[in-house]
Amino acid sequence: MQTSNRHKRAQRALERQLDYQKRKARNVPGREADFIVAMQRASKRVRNLLETYKPIDDEARVIEVGSGAHGLIFYFGARQGIGVDPLAVEYCRLFPAWQRCASTVAAFGEHLPFTDESFDVVICDNVVDHGEAPATIVRELVRILVRGGLLYFTVNVHHQVYSVVAQAHATWNSIGLPIEVGPFADHTIHLTPLAARKMFQELPIQVLSEKQGIAEAKKRAREMAPRHFGDRLKRVFYKNALFEIVAQKRLE
Repeated sequence: MQTSNRHKRAQRALERQLDYQKRKARNVPGREADFIVAMQRASKRVRNLLETYKPIDDEARVIEVGSGAHGLIFYFGARQGIGVDPLAVEYCRLFPAWQRCASTVAAFGEHLPFTDESFDVVICDNVVDHGEAPATIVRELVRILVRGGLLYFTVNVHHQVYSVVAQAHATWNSIGLPIEVGPFADHTIHLTPLAARKMFQELPIQVLSEKQGIAEAKKRAREMAPRHFGDRLKRVFYKNALFEIVAQKRLE
């Protein structure tokens, strides 16, 4: 039953994401350059970060799992770059100005259609908490990474109170109450830092750097003019702190 409920939540999160991106696409014509500049900046930051640990050859096989509508892979500078997303076909139609800068594959992160050790660099940027089984996605990321290859992974993490609320939201949905609260309907789970870190335990990787972004999240909440009670709550219980890991797959 729990697996079935998680599957339904993941499907609903996917539907909501597509609806959101369809609305966003209506505002893109005439502003493509602005989007592209922002995407180039984000891709360059991540590539520069990874290259502080190991050079990335232009012929490196690079994959972004969960490349979404505006992923890092499109301007990462990888000739053999691939983006994977369940909505890849729809995104290619909605955002052709950049989606065609890399090959894309429609697939779910829990079941990647690639053999073991297929990629030199694996990227997964803040998407696993939308998926049906985040820990399974993380295992897949490591499975397709070559030994010695680099992994860049992020996900938003939250105070434990939001995990409790997320579970309550899932429970009332599962018993048929059609009440959706946006942030909880868009995600299948709200991870704590401990839960995020636990997904990497016992995997054959060496963590090269780890950041949690909790202080930054609290600072943003204090500086933001509160729009509702939820914004005031964030000043006490942090939300949307970026958990970032750079790791290398072990050679042995």
